[in-house]
Amino acid sequence: MNRIWAPWRIGYIKNAGRKSSGCLFCRSLKSKRKNYIIARNKYSFAMLNVFPYNNGHVMISPKRHVKKLEALNGKEIADVFGMLKQIIRLLNRVLKPAGFNIGINIGKCGGAGIPDHLHLHVVPRWEADTNFMPVLSDTKVISQSLDDLYNELKKEIKRDVKHSAN
Repeated sequence: MNRIWAPWRIGYIKNAGRKSSGCLFCRSLKSKRKNYIIARNKYSFAMLNVFPYNNGHVMISPKRHVKKLEALNGKEIADVFGMLKQIIRLLNRVLKPAGFNIGINIGKCGGAGIPDHLHLHVVPRWEADTNFMPVLSDTKVISQSLDDLYNELKKEIKRDVKHSAN
């Protein structure tokens, strides 16, 4: 029998079904810990999903705690979609995906795992990134650790900042 080691999943398993206090996005934004936040703009931020659908799965959220798209003002909408553009460019440079799934799940019935804070999902995709594992064993293989990816993305963002300052 082959084994796939995914030690980061233990956090998900241990907390499955438990309610955490407060909003994940608000808590992550205010925390001094890393929380895998890779970019911040004036009204929005982007963070790696710690339970990704695929390598490089990023969530983009307004900083303000809102659950409906129509609750955002024009500046927030422009900032969130500016962040989306920035993240797509970043992921294209670092991971070189063949495409993306980009989505917004609004409300619990709409599929939102965190229905009270609006967020966009950006999921890089590659040819043949789905294999027999999800079909036969309900298992998805993520080929890079979150820490490695986080460090790569942050390094690329710092390089961008350095080049834009020159």
